[in-house]
Amino acid sequence: MVHSFNTHCVHVEKKQKWYATQSVTLRFNTVGSGRPHRPLLKSEMLSQEDPKSRPMLELREKLQPEVTELIKRQRLNHLCEGTCFRKISARRRQDKFWYCRLSPNHKVLHYGDIEEFSQGQISHDSLQEKVTVADIKAVVTGKDCPHMREKGALKNKELLELAFSILHNSDEYLNFIAPDKHEFCIWTDGLNALLGKEMTSELTKSDMDTLVTMELKLRLLDLENIQIPDVPPPVPKEPSTYDFVYDFTQQHT
Repeated sequence: MVHSFNTHCVHVEKKQKWYATQSVTLRFNTVGSGRPHRPLLKSEMLSQEDPKSRPMLELREKLQPEVTELIKRQRLNHLCEGTCFRKISARRRQDKFWYCRLSPNHKVLHYGDIEEFSQGQISHDSLQEKVTVADIKAVVTGKDCPHMREKGALKNKELLELAFSILHNSDEYLNFIAPDKHEFCIWTDGLNALLGKEMTSELTKSDMDTLVTMELKLRLLDLENIQIPDVPPPVPKEPSTYDFVYDFTQQHT
């Protein structure tokens, strides 16, 4: 009896391992339709076996401007919501706060000191200081920031990775210490976008790759079960006359 039970347990364990292995290899459309596994379509072969093929690279390149604009809008929307930053001095660290946000028309940066850390939005009227976007000359980061040139600041690697400054009115700086790396990427990307410059943060590169890959997969879904020819179809002959038009004003019964 014990031997029979142990044999049954071993059989069940083998079955579970087999199902676990097979479930990884099952394709989405096979699970959804219940049909047996079929050969890969040409569109799937392009995306899975040869992602660096010329058609895929051309499609990626075509999608990038659209995705870049989407990322840009997200960055600027975040700047419009605003962020609470910490003030860091040589004597006292992280004891005071200030808030900065972009105006809805993307023309002015409003900022000012606040009493305590805030996760909610601070109204523009509560922020007394401002910098016109048209007056911004450059955005600098890390050791190029004026507040990172202070004694001891360059030795703090964490602060260097989160520091950025806005140069405006030729010789004035607005200095930032981002609360984390994510906010650093969002703000530097958004400020560069305002200046018409390229967004070069690690977050943008990651978002670009993720969104373009998702868009590629969505577009390739439209090619499911469509026979893709190896050569382009012939161009049809021109019509004998171009004198045709559909009158949408006519009522049909």
